[in-house]
Amino acid sequence: MTRFAFHVHARDGKARTGAITMRRGEIRTPAFMPVGTAATVKALRASEVRAAGADIILGNTYHLMLRPSAERIARLGGLHAFMGWDRPILTDSGGYQVMSLSTLTKRSEEGVTFASHLDGSRHLMSPERSMEIQRLLGSDIVMAFDELVALPAPREVVQAAMDRSMRWAARSRAGFDAGGEHAAGAALFGIQQGGLDERLRAQSAAELQAIGFDGYAIGGLAVGEGQPAMFGVLDYATDQLPQDAPRYLMGVGKPDDIVGAVQRGVDMFDCVLPTRSGRNGQAFTHDGPLNMRNAVHAEDLRVMDSDCTCPVCSGPRAASRAYLHHLIKSGEMLGAMLLTQHNIGFYQQLMAGLRDAIAVRGLDDFAAGFLSRYTARGKGRVAA
Repeated sequence: MTRFAFHVHARDGKARTGAITMRRGEIRTPAFMPVGTAATVKALRASEVRAAGADIILGNTYHLMLRPSAERIARLGGLHAFMGWDRPILTDSGGYQVMSLSTLTKRSEEGVTFASHLDGSRHLMSPERSMEIQRLLGSDIVMAFDELVALPAPREVVQAAMDRSMRWAARSRAGFDAGGEHAAGAALFGIQQGGLDERLRAQSAAELQAIGFDGYAIGGLAVGEGQPAMFGVLDYATDQLPQDAPRYLMGVGKPDDIVGAVQRGVDMFDCVLPTRSGRNGQAFTHDGPLNMRNAVHAEDLRVMDSDCTCPVCSGPRAASRAYLHHLIKSGEMLGAMLLTQHNIGFYQQLMAGLRDAIAVRGLDDFAAGFLSRYTARGKGRVAA
């Protein structure tokens, strides 16, 4: 049984394509992980997510600990059996949701005490508790517990949060390693912090490597700093991390974000955008985002994207823009299901295109062609 191995197959500049091998299967990189927050990628069956091309999905520690509880999921055979997904699952640590969704939070060296957004019940999330929850879920890739800071923030605030995150990373490592059989078959990723400060990022990367992790996430971005600032960090952050381990940019993002991040050496991504947008009537296409609520689609018999190979855009059951517009305007749940299926498929096709381009050292040409077309209408704004 292979616990965890990462192999780079080809490089193009800083970008690389390869594979992560784990006991539940191979993850082709660069990879986009659909977000299955509460044991479901919203509006899709697990089989549809796999058919779209996803090798791995993300589950959320915070939401699952509150409902139905990690302990219940463990009694029911673990998260894979519970949701019918037999391939790798990465679980986040719960730190982001504790900071963003909970009320009456109190941070201390021990962890974060918070009130549930569901019923107000009080909980403590600590590095040890986060490791325990992810172990009960049966996660394949476990994320260290860290402290997130929204940007912009004073340097001393970013420094303090980074320092605490590194202490929590060491506790996460110890808590994970105490996990017996689960630890023997899973992997643990550390999370680099430091905001937009290159020196703090370098310090964080060095401390994480001294602890030792299977992979390294770039955290604390996509929190309000904007794409130019994010790319500015990625220009040096990937170089600060080990060359022989996967790099995961958390919570990103839009298709143009992903293309730019891959060019800068990122291997893994997750974001709620394709599913959330699908539920709200937005479709991603090669020609930019489409707002399917707009009246311009009401009598348009074209598919959303003639170059998309998903079942919504191609084949005998392809749906017209007119039909999708009708479903969305009518509030029919099928509209959200079909747009989500398309968006997840579009993202996976983008990742496949990036992998293929890196393999033949043609990434810059692929990126230029994709971005020129994608941003032609409104530079990435929601189009008609």
